[in-house]
Amino acid sequence: MKFNLSNILTLSRIIVIPIIVALIYLKGPFYGWIAFALFCIAGITDFFDGYFARIRNEISNLGTFLDPIADKLLVAAVILILTSKGTIADWETIPALIILLREIAVSGLREYLAEIKVSVPVSKIAKLKTSLQLTALGILILSESGITIVPILLFGKIGLWLAALMTLYTGYDYLRSGFKHF
Repeated sequence: MKFNLSNILTLSRIIVIPIIVALIYLKGPFYGWIAFALFCIAGITDFFDGYFARIRNEISNLGTFLDPIADKLLVAAVILILTSKGTIADWETIPALIILLREIAVSGLREYLAEIKVSVPVSKIAKLKTSLQLTALGILILSESGITIVPILLFGKIGLWLAALMTLYTGYDYLRSGFKHF
């Protein structure tokens, strides 16, 4: 196993997930702000781990394996805790479910295609989708901080729906590309 800056950033994103979840679970604006800050840092590491891997020529099998898993774990954990707290509730469970189901389906497709030696690179639109998901979830986490000046929860829920639409599009795009190998 090769540990380099890129892999350390990816591993740190995974390690911070239980802390973010615990902070969201706790009640109070202080915990909401800390959870939001840690979530933002974790989201930023998603950009920098790949960036450093490319510019420092540190691309590794471990990083290639862990990076998409770290993204999915972060998104899934936050969706689940926000749903359990009722921040994501009622109709908003639909986009949350779309996001989770797409992530599972695309992971399964990637695993199958890897077995038959077919690579499916991450598209630019899929990277944008991840950014939109992280932004929407970050806003929903921020709604736990007690902000009342702006309708932050409404903004987060709109963002979640937009992320789900983009998630559907990218999921369809991956499935369309992958199905020709069945």
